[in-house]
Amino acid sequence: MDTAKAPANAIVLEFKEDHALTEMMRRRVSSLQKTGQKRQEGERLLLPHEFVYRLDFNNQELTFSRWYFSLTGHGRVTITGICQLWTPDLTNLMTRQLLEPIGTFWRNATDAEDSELKWLEADMLEFGERIAELAKVRKVMYFLLAFKDGAEQKNLSCSLEFTPEK
Repeated sequence: MDTAKAPANAIVLEFKEDHALTEMMRRRVSSLQKTGQKRQEGERLLLPHEFVYRLDFNNQELTFSRWYFSLTGHGRVTITGICQLWTPDLTNLMTRQLLEPIGTFWRNATDAEDSELKWLEADMLEFGERIAELAKVRKVMYFLLAFKDGAEQKNLSCSLEFTPEK
């Protein structure tokens, strides 16, 4: 991942966990389990290793530049964008609202802890460009971050760099 400093006119946005939305989605799963009900057809329930994050866009005319990503230790993190303006207090998250491609970063357990992270560059570039396009029509965008194979939230730092179009 790129560790260079951002240019002076760049805008760097950090992924921030949305604790309230994560908790609301966990309550939905818990409620279904307690009542013995099934999820709605096409509904996407939050898995135990997933958390809701968000990006807030103050400027909506952006061009994607690069990802900044660091993960201490080993593991895999996947980032899935939610393309609809999702309101979990009013509607359930549906699988059709999830963006493709997803972003994936990882370091294998057999890799040295200071080794570079692996990532699918073409997918990540396309994903960053799609985020910039969606920023044109919304001020907030939500994401599901999944932590697998030993990755932990506390070991993650993830942000995107954009340049203003105007």
